[in-house]
Amino acid sequence: MKKRFCLFLCCLLTILLLPSLQSAAASDSTAKQTDILFLHDTHSHLNSFLTVEDGQDVTLGGFARIRTRIRQAQEKNPDTLVLDAGDFSMGTLIQTIFDTDAAELQMLGALGCDVTTLGNHEFDYRTSGLADALNAASESGTTLPYMVLCNIDWDSMEAEGLTADQQLLRDAFKAYGMADYVVLTKGDVKIAVLGVFGEDSLACAPTCALKFEDISEAAARTVREIQEKETVDMIVCVSHSGTNPDEDKSEDEILAKAVPEIDLIISGHTHTTLPAPIRHGDTYIVSCGSYGRNLGSLSMTQQENGRWTMDRYELLPITEEIVPDPDTQAKIDSLMEKVDTAYLSRFGYARTQVLAQNAVAFATSDDLYDTHTEHNLGNLLADAFFYAVEHADTPDSHPVDVAIVPSGCVRDTFATGDITVEDVFNAYSLGIGEDGIPGYPLISIYLTGAELKTGAEIDASISDFMPSARLYLSGCHFSFNPHRLILNKVTDCYLTDAENGRREIEDDQLYRIVCDLYSGQMLGAVTDVSYGILSVQPKFADGTPVENIEDTIILSEGQEIKAWTAIAAYLNSMEDTDGDGISNVPQAYASFQSRKIVEDSRAIGDLIRNPNRYAFLIVGVVLAVLVMVILLVLWITKGIRKLVSRKGKQR
Repeated sequence: MKKRFCLFLCCLLTILLLPSLQSAAASDSTAKQTDILFLHDTHSHLNSFLTVEDGQDVTLGGFARIRTRIRQAQEKNPDTLVLDAGDFSMGTLIQTIFDTDAAELQMLGALGCDVTTLGNHEFDYRTSGLADALNAASESGTTLPYMVLCNIDWDSMEAEGLTADQQLLRDAFKAYGMADYVVLTKGDVKIAVLGVFGEDSLACAPTCALKFEDISEAAARTVREIQEKETVDMIVCVSHSGTNPDEDKSEDEILAKAVPEIDLIISGHTHTTLPAPIRHGDTYIVSCGSYGRNLGSLSMTQQENGRWTMDRYELLPITEEIVPDPDTQAKIDSLMEKVDTAYLSRFGYARTQVLAQNAVAFATSDDLYDTHTEHNLGNLLADAFFYAVEHADTPDSHPVDVAIVPSGCVRDTFATGDITVEDVFNAYSLGIGEDGIPGYPLISIYLTGAELKTGAEIDASISDFMPSARLYLSGCHFSFNPHRLILNKVTDCYLTDAENGRREIEDDQLYRIVCDLYSGQMLGAVTDVSYGILSVQPKFADGTPVENIEDTIILSEGQEIKAWTAIAAYLNSMEDTDGDGISNVPQAYASFQSRKIVEDSRAIGDLIRNPNRYAFLIVGVVLAVLVMVILLVLWITKGIRKLVSRKGKQR
């Protein structure tokens, strides 16, 4: 009897609740949904590439494999939106035809990318190079992604009068069709996509001729314009600004909080790999890493209040197990053929030419950023600069004292096995010279011994705040204690001679320093980070200050010595130890060479010994502040006593 009653009660409840259940199901089925795929910081990595990850040689990335992943997603949902957040250029040999063929933009179009924006490295080819690339893309007749960027400060530039470079870029942007935002319809979802270019991106683009507004202010204005003029379901921002572990310095997190109407931010520039989205309010921030190692993939559903929730988020690895799309690979191969004939031939190299065989496990380019110590990859590259200039026929006959490689210029490492010309270029691929030819040239400057020691202090004290300023040296050794007072961390610094013997640095003597052009251009950024305390003034051999850093470019037989060709020449010069006619990387690089010694000591004696002038300055400032505080307390105390005394007399 009880069982029958329970069965009757269940049936009755089902009948009563069925309309509301059906209504809820209908509501869920009618809620708008969208799928989005995204990339950023691909840096000309159209082909798959061999690199090192977690100590293993691996082949990753490649637009042909990415295209396979995109096609698989679009087979499930043909209305999948594909976005890119900038820095699509600068990183492999394909960039050498950037200004003539705009290969990266053409291949983003071939992937089916709907929208992209500019990153700081798109400006590496200077104004004319970027303008030529945009014009070449416009005239290519191929399908191209829309380009959006809303915070170029044209009003400010017009008020001052547009320069020739600014006008050239404005014309190129117009020819390409760049806009503040674009509205796309994907199925039943209308999506507005805007683009922004961050403050740190601008700091990393020393040849950029444009001025930019604050991203939050420009994005807020653009969002208001979208809301006033358009009827859209979602607002997405492709941002080349980036995130930071320190939330107060994390530009895209600041943007998310300042402009909460943005539903989704695709965050480029910092090469961040976010295993889960960052969320502020109803705004999601996502990043998938660099070089096309991963394809970001997500799904979102619109809520009753019009905002969106993320149902699914994953990073799809682009590995060699993925079958490359043959049509995409054929387009890439066609573009790569131009590299040998149009670029490498002028240096006497071919893309697949083997320069050396390697059995050494080198640090990765990320290691140079992340771990503050000596690294064998940095040592090898610095040695290459030193060797190339010492063995070149240059107008300056002074011997090289120190060669410097900053981590920010190193883009990849060397796996074991054959090291080819393409591998070398990929490892140090940035920039363009004054000659207009791809590849940053080496420069030669002179610094005093005191300034050279300051350079060591820049690494020791500033590079934790600016990892791209970590320095790797040839000809100079130093020690530092990370626990010492900031700007006083270096405990020893000296030069080495040809036999690797110690040579003391004299503060007033000039020393010849070799590095790449970008490093010279970024000296001002280091000065800014240290608030002007750590600054160096590049000089010529006679001590005259350098006004234009490009005047220090090293020429050999009338041609710039490119950083990557210096590395190639050094590898090719190494001894053939196995007799097969190909150079071998010396095993000496398998271990540290005491060029940068980290003294991990908290002993009082180690923390205070040999204070430098910066230490005295800091201690002096602290003591001055302390004295002011004491005087202020005494003054307040005296005032209180007088007040109490007066009140006592009044009684």
